[in-house]
Amino acid sequence: MTTVFIISAPSGSGKSTLVSRLLAEVEGLTFSVSYTTRKPRSNEIDGQAYRFIEREQFERRIAADEFLEYADVFGNYYGTHAGMLAAAREQGRDLVLDIDVQGAAQLKKRIPDAVSIFVLPPSREVLEHRLRQRGQDREEVIRRRLADAAREIQNYSLYDYVLVNNDLDLAADTLKGIVRAERVRRVRVEEKIQPILATFGQALC
Repeated sequence: MTTVFIISAPSGSGKSTLVSRLLAEVEGLTFSVSYTTRKPRSNEIDGQAYRFIEREQFERRIAADEFLEYADVFGNYYGTHAGMLAAAREQGRDLVLDIDVQGAAQLKKRIPDAVSIFVLPPSREVLEHRLRQRGQDREEVIRRRLADAAREIQNYSLYDYVLVNNDLDLAADTLKGIVRAERVRRVRVEEKIQPILATFGQALC
């Protein structure tokens, strides 16, 4: 049984680093590579962080209902293709998605038992410091990201877990703990339990 893990956070919260550590340190996980219509940055390789396609192609896929979720963000489409989930199921792996609150809400409607985790910065001041420290964005972009963050964090109560990323090592360990705990929920391991119970059948009669 494939479990879907949704991870959302404002830009600059450390989500990408946490997801990278999760994938490297917990077995049996597959990262869902999103489709987008935006142009790749100089350091981006198609098929790693994103699959880059033209807007017309994306809209044809929308019409064919190929996306589990999608959104138009600042004039560019982003979406999770249903094929990612199908592939994870076929491989017997769990699926990790790095998507925004809009996409997470859509996905929870399609997959109600998906596990949602919101990564929260310890404060606005810390988030602003992290955004400026990266040195990648212009002033207007930083201001927009902070405004977006103020809106996004209002949705924290819609998530199953809220993880405050104050200490990176502690946050990474907590995220791994959430994944491992969810994997042993009774409803997720029922198929594995039944053969074990069967070995006790005669003793129970």
